[in-house]
Amino acid sequence: MSGWLDAFIVIAALSIFVQMCILVAMFVQVRFAVTAFMRLSKELEARVNPILQRTNRILENSEDRIASIMGDAAELTRLARGQAQKADRVVTEATERLRTQIIRADQILTGTLETIEEAGSTFRRTLWEPVNQVSAVIKGIKAGLDFLRRPGRDADREGATQDEELFI
Repeated sequence: MSGWLDAFIVIAALSIFVQMCILVAMFVQVRFAVTAFMRLSKELEARVNPILQRTNRILENSEDRIASIMGDAAELTRLARGQAQKADRVVTEATERLRTQIIRADQILTGTLETIEEAGSTFRRTLWEPVNQVSAVIKGIKAGLDFLRRPGRDADREGATQDEELFI
């Protein structure tokens, strides 16, 4: 049995040695990776730092300009709002005046049309009614004259009477 125990101890020692070799290899690889990463980060930092410094300087220089632009924009907005309110008042006043003038023109036109209609009615009453009456009188006189001028009045009267009797 002691032979087996020695074999297990040797196998265990070999496996521990292999594990140690693997761990050392991993350590070396991680160290190379960290070194490469540090080198890349230094290169990136060397490239990015000037850009960040320039951007920072531009922002610092532009801060006053941006504040000025914002102030000007606020002033323009205030002025535009004031002008829009003035324009609104002018348009409102003009619309109200126009509405008043349209109402006044409508009243004048309505009065004029009523006067014209009344004049037309008066004209018809004063001129056309007498003309119609005179025309009726003339027609009556004409009918009377036609009746008197007609020969054989009695024969027509008797023929009309006979026709009326037949009709009834």
